Amino acid sequence: MKFDTPATTNPIDQMKVVGKATPRIEGPLKTTGHAPYAYEHHDAAANQAYGAVVGSAIAKGRIVSMDLALAESAPGVIAIVTAANAGKLGKGKYNTAPLLGGPQIDHYHQAVALVIAETFEQARAAAELVNISYVVGKGAFDLASSRASGVEAKDQMADTVHGDFAGAYVAAPVQLDETYFTPDQAHAMMEPFASMASWQGDKLTLWTSNQMIDWSVTDLATTLGMPKQNVRLVSPYIGGGFGGKLFIRSDALLAALGARLAKRPVKVALSRPLMINNSTHRPATIQRIRIGANADGKITAMAHEGWSGDLPGGKVERAAQPSKMLYAGENRLVTMRLTTLDLPEGNAMRAPGETPGLMALEIAMDEMAEKLKLDPIEFRILNDTQVDPTNPDRPFSKRQLVECLRTGAERFGWDKRHARPGTQRDGRWLIGMGVGVAFRNNALVKSGARVRLSDQGIVTVETDMTDIGTGSYTIIGQTAAEMMGVPLDQVVVRLGDSSFPVSAGSGGQFGANCSTAGVYAACVKLREAVAQRLGVSVEDAVFADAEVRSGGKNFPLRDAAQGGEIVAEDTIEFAELSKKFQQSTFGAHFVEVAVDSATGETRVRRMLAVCAAGRILNPTSARSQVIGAMTMGVGAALMEELAVDTRRGFFVNHDLAGYEVPVHADIPHQEVIFLDETDAVSSPMKAKGVGELGLCGVSAAIANAVYNATGIRVREYPITLDKMLDKLPQMI
Repeated sequence: MKFDTPATTNPIDQMKVVGKATPRIEGPLKTTGHAPYAYEHHDAAANQAYGAVVGSAIAKGRIVSMDLALAESAPGVIAIVTAANAGKLGKGKYNTAPLLGGPQIDHYHQAVALVIAETFEQARAAAELVNISYVVGKGAFDLASSRASGVEAKDQMADTVHGDFAGAYVAAPVQLDETYFTPDQAHAMMEPFASMASWQGDKLTLWTSNQMIDWSVTDLATTLGMPKQNVRLVSPYIGGGFGGKLFIRSDALLAALGARLAKRPVKVALSRPLMINNSTHRPATIQRIRIGANADGKITAMAHEGWSGDLPGGKVERAAQPSKMLYAGENRLVTMRLTTLDLPEGNAMRAPGETPGLMALEIAMDEMAEKLKLDPIEFRILNDTQVDPTNPDRPFSKRQLVECLRTGAERFGWDKRHARPGTQRDGRWLIGMGVGVAFRNNALVKSGARVRLSDQGIVTVETDMTDIGTGSYTIIGQTAAEMMGVPLDQVVVRLGDSSFPVSAGSGGQFGANCSTAGVYAACVKLREAVAQRLGVSVEDAVFADAEVRSGGKNFPLRDAAQGGEIVAEDTIEFAELSKKFQQSTFGAHFVEVAVDSATGETRVRRMLAVCAAGRILNPTSARSQVIGAMTMGVGAALMEELAVDTRRGFFVNHDLAGYEVPVHADIPHQEVIFLDETDAVSSPMKAKGVGELGLCGVSAAIANAVYNATGIRVREYPITLDKMLDKLPQMI
């Protein structure tokens, strides 16, 4: 199905099932332990063995020798995979460095061997006996000292130059010029990277934890040098991904190599230190922001320049991206520079680009508002735009940012905020409020599905779409139920299998809108087939209450399949609408914090998110996504930071004891408001994404609240008490 005109009336608009607050249909399986995660497919293949990964002890250099004798003779050991016996390996599209290193080492904890044994404990013990000698090379591990070597990554984010920034900035009567720092961050999902591989002749089945099935089948086949059709990837349940599981990692490749060498199924799971140093992470950024404005508050010049680092051939963190179009302004300069760092690979983490970018930009907007003596919300509203500032002929398909700010201000009690910092107290606590705008683009990705109607009236949906805890099973089931006019309990949803039609996958907050649009397209085909079987006109047919009604007659839906199951398949393809309209999602985050006047301890007291993200397909799971994202924003603002050993090139705090994330005690009451919005340009579902929007801007709202509470402006995340402690006594 081609989607090339705005959606008008369609069956989804009935909103009998779609749009209703609905518990997750797979919830009982998860809460009772019957939903198998990647390492738990215990009965999927017989005679399973276990693999333990050996990671490089150096960050850059070469392996001189690898002594396997002790490990090979250890109890239970079956085989050991190394680069020497793995055979020729290709390079997948989404892997910056080889997933199996040797003799060259590209980063710390790069996998260099897999020890396979009868039990997990035997494999782990034997892995400790692998003796490796290295020659250590010289590497670059510090972004600040490598900043000057940064280059433009044109294929990822070319410079945006619009108007005359330099001239407009110099002429502006009010100016801001500040630099902000965001650290390296880990995905820290609950479920580890884990896989089990089994070969049947030259065909491979891989049970794994992965967000993007088709991408990963392609990359694994390319890496192993085998036909794509000979690889089946199964990932029905995923315990968190946040972008870290968009691509295959070493667990998947080594499980496949190990199973081939051992001639039996092999399971591999990465330990927490390997998860942090062996997989991807959100790269650190340095961001310089300059804003020029007239005395009335209108922005006339904006420059957002950023730097990030990655392995050779890696990706830039597009932190400056939001400044292209979030606010009005005639003259702007937006650039990102990529430096070479020999740290573990930097790549996508929940809302890449916008998350670290707004951590800086939304502080800068508050700082500029203060210079202009304007309320931070009014300053943002004053500089709202309904068109792409660099292309005025391209309007936003829907932009309710002002409504988000106004609604949030009223609900949160913004009028009670003390404009002068450090003046509101509650005993020893300094109290402050902050705001941050949320912005995330709405990507449109081709997505397909297959639907089946049985003679019992059961509708089954099959698509390789994944559920990373986001509620995909439920919204896909709701879509099919709405389209076919059946209750949700008559829909079966099957996900996460490469034998199903290719979907959008889970990433970039495009999964919900695009995957359900693919199901919509397949259901349109199924409705046509049902009408043909029943001998009625599909244009006049009404599908409701498990019936088909047409011409004054009612037919049970199941009657259409009495002559045999009906199967329909289609794919939604998005044509030119994304070029005619800028499609984005918007929101506003409000936070109240308390800062201990003696110690600088910061506690978040209240949080509110107001989101304008198209039709909300399931308010229950959408709210869950937003409050989870808000929680992640608290972590990014106050505690999350991968500490880099700039001498040896690795992340020191590579476990959940040293890498701090929020716990229940850190998180207060969270409120979420969804504006009533449908976007007919986005898809037939008229929905957008919301899971990443809930994170964008949160950390800056906290930083701005801390400033409002204390008068201390921290421009380097995380905002830890050591960055405020020496300034607090002045205010007691």
